[in-house]
Amino acid sequence: MRRLVALFVIALLGAGVYGLTGSSSGLTVDNTSISGVTFRTELSAIAHNNTLQCFITALAPMNYAPGAGGYSIKAAGAAAWANLRVEGLAIDQYVTKKLKYHPTSSALVQATSSLEGEMTQQASANKLTCPGTSTAALAEMPAEMRTAEIEAQATSLYLVAKLKKAVPLTTASMKSYYTANTSQYDTLCISIALVLPADISAFAHSQSAGLSVAVLAKKYSQDPSAKIGGTYGCYPPSNASYVSVRADVASTAFDTFPATPQIISYNGATYALYTAVTKRTVTPFKTAAALVLSDLRNQNASSANTVKNSLLYAAAVHVDPAYGRWGLNTTGPQVFAPATPASSSVTGSRQLSTSGSPTYK
Repeated sequence: MRRLVALFVIALLGAGVYGLTGSSSGLTVDNTSISGVTFRTELSAIAHNNTLQCFITALAPMNYAPGAGGYSIKAAGAAAWANLRVEGLAIDQYVTKKLKYHPTSSALVQATSSLEGEMTQQASANKLTCPGTSTAALAEMPAEMRTAEIEAQATSLYLVAKLKKAVPLTTASMKSYYTANTSQYDTLCISIALVLPADISAFAHSQSAGLSVAVLAKKYSQDPSAKIGGTYGCYPPSNASYVSVRADVASTAFDTFPATPQIISYNGATYALYTAVTKRTVTPFKTAAALVLSDLRNQNASSANTVKNSLLYAAAVHVDPAYGRWGLNTTGPQVFAPATPASSSVTGSRQLSTSGSPTYK
């Protein structure tokens, strides 16, 4: 759930490689610290265990592969993991100190199941085929890392449950939300018109003159569906393209092409894409349930992200420079990978020898 609390919009800089050895102060958030040794051990586990690396990549897409050295990791990966750890520490401290909550044994069991489910879901959403299960990924974590992640999941679940705008992810709550928003899950049958840029003005004029969706498609569309009046297909909530289709037609009147099209590239050419809903059918809750759950999670995440950013703004954060730098992005405070000099800025290793003094550009 911590990954729901965070939206994971990570703007990382640099592409250097950082070793996992040497002294380091690790991470500190207010009065809680992760030692350099512990953090390096976590990075090494992520870099060298394929199943764990796959599921961590699913949670926060980034390159966590080993770097040039045997015990190193890409700088962007180190910063991304540092970001997740900082967020987890900030949330955990707030829930523990301010809300006086300490996870029980049963809460930790629930958090473990929740974390495994979230990792699996995110791997699927990011189209990753991991070599093992999310359970195996947790098993590949060092004991201290696994304990910390499960406890962070438990406190995050508790925090989300306390948010005023959060909707409990129970079957009853999902059905209630679905009933109040049934039209958001209708099966949508659409027609399209793929129009050449040179024909956009004529298309608009014909539409203003009252031509129907079918006639407009037959007259102007370059898509093969023009032969049948632009009829393109029907999309139930279970369809992988449903969310994007729903967004495309959200502000368009029924059986009407929008006044402003999307400009797209298709087969090397530019077109104006018009999309219209020509039929809506109520979808049973059972068919829409997966999307209802996804929508509620996103809604809860949006509410929780505001709280998360408030915690991060108020937190005193220190990140060892070897792993990143604490800064402010447009989405809130986060860890950035340190910028490394461009190779063009260095004259080359041949000058770094005992035959003469090194020179730099």
